[in-house]
Amino acid sequence: MAVSSTPKNLELPPAMIEGATAAADWLIVWPVALPMIGAAILVMARKRPEWQAPFAFTILLATLVANFMLYMRVQGEGPLTMTMGNWLPPYGISLAADSLSALFSLVSAFIMLVVILFVQSEIEVRENKFGYHPLLLLLLAGVSGGFLTGDLFNLYVWFEVMLIASFGLLIIGGRKIQLDGAVKYGFLNFLATTFFLIAIGFTYGLVGTLNMADIALKVPQVESGAIYAVAALFFLAFAMKAAAFPLNSWLPASYHAPDPAVSAVFAGLLTKVGVYALVRTHLLLIPQSHAYLQLLIEIIAGFTLVLAPLGAMAQTNARRALGFLVIGGIGAMMAGLAIGTPTGIFGLATYAVNSMLVMTALYLVVGLVERMGGTSDIRKLGGLYRANSWLSIMFITLVFAVAGLPPLLGFWPKMVLVQAGIEMSNYWMVSLILLNSILTSIAGTRLWAHIFWRDGREGVNSEQINTRIRPLPPRAKVWGLWPAGMLVAFIFVAGLVPQPLFKAGATAAFAVYDPGEYVGAVFGREAVAQE
Repeated sequence: MAVSSTPKNLELPPAMIEGATAAADWLIVWPVALPMIGAAILVMARKRPEWQAPFAFTILLATLVANFMLYMRVQGEGPLTMTMGNWLPPYGISLAADSLSALFSLVSAFIMLVVILFVQSEIEVRENKFGYHPLLLLLLAGVSGGFLTGDLFNLYVWFEVMLIASFGLLIIGGRKIQLDGAVKYGFLNFLATTFFLIAIGFTYGLVGTLNMADIALKVPQVESGAIYAVAALFFLAFAMKAAAFPLNSWLPASYHAPDPAVSAVFAGLLTKVGVYALVRTHLLLIPQSHAYLQLLIEIIAGFTLVLAPLGAMAQTNARRALGFLVIGGIGAMMAGLAIGTPTGIFGLATYAVNSMLVMTALYLVVGLVERMGGTSDIRKLGGLYRANSWLSIMFITLVFAVAGLPPLLGFWPKMVLVQAGIEMSNYWMVSLILLNSILTSIAGTRLWAHIFWRDGREGVNSEQINTRIRPLPPRAKVWGLWPAGMLVAFIFVAGLVPQPLFKAGATAAFAVYDPGEYVGAVFGREAVAQE
């Protein structure tokens, strides 16, 4: 059912005009409100460091439950919306959850819950005192708000919340490398935010609204040349935030700087909000722009798919190499967006979930590697298989999942993307997706060979036992190895039983490709105009 114009004499449902909002409908608020309230409370309790971790864990557990209930509600009943202050849309600030946004918000809460456990293996007294846990909660609030907002300006606000929290986490340790990474990260993200804000201004000037559902209704009435220019600005801004080629240099230059747990959160969550925003703007708000920009998206996706794993091969720092693997995953998602069919969006959604889980786990495992070897330089590592075989198995499992090798989790989304390309006879894109898998396998196994397989450090004595390896301390085993191991086990089992991921991805793709239910949930079914 196509959305052609703003309906005349729109009659909104009485529940949206009079009376209090049903308690069950507040479910959409809690994934954002809980971590935000928790962060505020922890800031006030900053002089009680012993409260920080238990309270943050409790808040995150409640947030995960709220996200799960929201996801099940959306799966069963369709999109759920709420407009703040009983101001009728498009004037009120709306939250809107469909299958795609609810899925991404749920996975984000799960990742943060695992990371908050891992944090206890490495957090320093100074970091705990200066707001480590509140910043993590604030970051999750920004991510969830970005996924669940139904308003373009508030999407900008949530990006700013994410930027503030991530900037704080980048510099909280006070090391020189963190300050260097923060400057690179901050400058390019501020630049992307500026482009986004300019695009928002143009959008409001053209259609007179920033409510996403209302934009989808009114955009067909706007002159095509103007709206294509706005779509190009949105694409530039969100491609920068997603770290797509050629605007991706900031990611490997900054993600290796903070603590491994922070790197894991960044890799798992932040770029995915950029991808989500690309999907929203180009398939919900301005769908006619997709054909106009399709060739450009294909070219960017192709370069990102190929150059990212090549960049990983050139790195000697393990976490910088992982940064390029994150970018390679963005290329796969961009390929799904370029194809643009329901099957392509299906592959995009499922690969995004895979990347969120797997890249988080990889950074956690590399954090443990750094703890044992005392460095992230793979030239100075080696022999870790002998010292900790479980860590080696976890690492190579995740490498295969990133590459998309069967039967691991990453295989199924790439299979769907390949199927989508074949359906559209886009064999060029199919070839690049497969080439990305091969190059990623080479880059990942190169890291594994240097870190685990080789006995000693690089040089003439590389076959001698690396005497600088230290066993993991008890704190790192309990709070580091176990949470990372449980996440890897979850990823492994999810690859063997992919049906839940397939179901989630299929419903998410349908929600994106046919926005009638989304618009109808915001305005009432009367707002969906008949062709």
